[in-house]
Amino acid sequence: MASSVTRLKPVPGAVGLQTFSDDGDRRRLTSAAVKAVLRLVDAWGGSNAEGAALLGVSESTWDRIKAGKWDGTLNQDQLTRASALIGVFKGLHLLFADGMADRWPRQPNRAPVFGAMSPVEAMIQGGIPRMLETRQYIDALRGGL
Repeated sequence: MASSVTRLKPVPGAVGLQTFSDDGDRRRLTSAAVKAVLRLVDAWGGSNAEGAALLGVSESTWDRIKAGKWDGTLNQDQLTRASALIGVFKGLHLLFADGMADRWPRQPNRAPVFGAMSPVEAMIQGGIPRMLETRQYIDALRGGL
């Protein structure tokens, strides 16, 4: 009996699905991700320790990144962190039309996802899962959910 599953053929010249597990994709995305995270940590008034914790690197690596003396490639987890943080940053700037977009991550928040901590503190403590929850929370606020 023939299978009813349709096999998709690759489109000539098309780029494959981007993943954070592919070494080539990670090398290609690292520079932009690092620049964005540096910018958002600065905009949020974050310390070196906070920036390092949010990105999931050591403080010495963070210092090299800030100084432009790091030529590494972010790993899959670090790119996931960067993606979540960039989503939070962008979502806040779409949600708020003033400086609150950059102040909000530092303010204590009573929403259950933050447990009375600031979103930055909660994301550092909760790692990738909390970063993704924070991004979803912001997206829900923007969508009125």
